[in-house]
Amino acid sequence: MQTFFLILILVWACAILVWWVVSNAYRKADVDRIKSRLAPGAKKKAEKGARRAPELIRTEDARTGRLVMRLLGRFNLTERLSDLLEQAGLKWNVARLIHGCLAAFLAGYALAWMLLPAELRLAALLVAAGCASLPLLYVLRMRTARMRRFEELFPESLEFVSRSMRAGHAFSVSLEMIHREFQEPLAGEFRRTFEEHNLGLPLETALLKLSKRVPLLDVHFFVSAVLLQKRTGGNLAEILDKLAYVIRERFKLRGKIRAISAHGRMTGMALSSIPVGVAVLMFFVNPDYVRFFFTEEVGNIMIGAAILLQILGYAVIKKIVSIEV
Repeated sequence: MQTFFLILILVWACAILVWWVVSNAYRKADVDRIKSRLAPGAKKKAEKGARRAPELIRTEDARTGRLVMRLLGRFNLTERLSDLLEQAGLKWNVARLIHGCLAAFLAGYALAWMLLPAELRLAALLVAAGCASLPLLYVLRMRTARMRRFEELFPESLEFVSRSMRAGHAFSVSLEMIHREFQEPLAGEFRRTFEEHNLGLPLETALLKLSKRVPLLDVHFFVSAVLLQKRTGGNLAEILDKLAYVIRERFKLRGKIRAISAHGRMTGMALSSIPVGVAVLMFFVNPDYVRFFFTEEVGNIMIGAAILLQILGYAVIKKIVSIEV
């Protein structure tokens, strides 16, 4: 049985490698053919090492993960995952993320199947499910870090826009200047907003797309303030200064709340990790006692209920100690 699974994984890995090589070859051939038709000298310039122009619109390749994309489209998950990858700042497509989850699932299941004894091989599904969630957890971690970095730079950028407008610059020009004065990810998002507006998109639409790409409450405040000032009039520089002050005060209040609720968060983590630690310890100390939960039907029901109650308890504790500001 172990040999069968090893052969299955090897065949699957070879199939993925062949698919990747063939798809890249076809894609490169199609690009070269289109370039040769549009510009006769484009291919020669590319061969000489000419720099390729960036794409204005990046679309999903219909040939990549066609079955996966069809399945995700049926459950309306394609757009959500695409937005998640864009917010994380990763140049992946949805099919690549799903293929990574499937590869991690198969690798985790095969590894657990070979290492665990025959009585505990039912736990291989749990190990495989945990491995399958690793790519998604990585994307969520990158998204959280990117949004946090954006939120840290955002108040200073509002004050910068306010000062540049007082100096006589237009609002759209101030957005372009943010790209030269600030770091990523704030610089890239505002540059994209400016380029969309500069290419003919209305300012309202460009700002609304910014609020969709960066789903932060502070960004929604900024977009609402700019759109309201454009419709009713007023001193936008003063509005942005006050908005930056309010955001900084929210940061201070959030820090105080996190300091107060730190004890509750540590208690929740300790209470959630104790059962897992005891289960791992009993697995090495008394394997016959743990084997009951995997070999008997009653044990399967008990361990399933225990995992469900453990997740529910952690969710309740996290909800109690998480205070939105």
